[in-house]
Amino acid sequence: MSARHPVEVDRLASDLVVEAARLVRLVRRENQLPAWSRMLSLLDEHGSLGVSALAAADRSAQPTVSVAVADLVERGMVAKRTDPSDRRSTVVELTEAGRRELAELRRLNGAMVAARLRRAGAPDSAALRTAVDVLRAALADAPADGVQTSDNPNADDTGRRPVSDE
Repeated sequence: MSARHPVEVDRLASDLVVEAARLVRLVRRENQLPAWSRMLSLLDEHGSLGVSALAAADRSAQPTVSVAVADLVERGMVAKRTDPSDRRSTVVELTEAGRRELAELRRLNGAMVAARLRRAGAPDSAALRTAVDVLRAALADAPADGVQTSDNPNADDTGRRPVSDE
């Protein structure tokens, strides 16, 4: 390993953050993602959450999240139920319709990025798999937005949804 390696890793890591942020903004802009898609994503990542915990994870005000949750309940994408650990409270959880909607949003996002990668002469799928694995390893010990993960059948022991092999 050369003496320049740590500097190169630092530079590449900085570039990765910049380009990942640009990619996320592009996906949001081109696919015109609804604001509530973040809520579905957070519930998929963390499992059932109270409104306050969901607000903390989203870094939003609790009244804003309460309105979004009410809208999502009306759309059938989430349900509220009594918190099993505190019967005086409720938790919000994804419904099957919410899971299907989130899967469709992710499919659209992936299709858009895949099309851009193909146009750019992207690396083969093995190289992309390596990139995903490197990102997953870098995030493996990341705090979960201050949210304690709960029983989420779609999450691994880090509370994150596994990437499919598709």
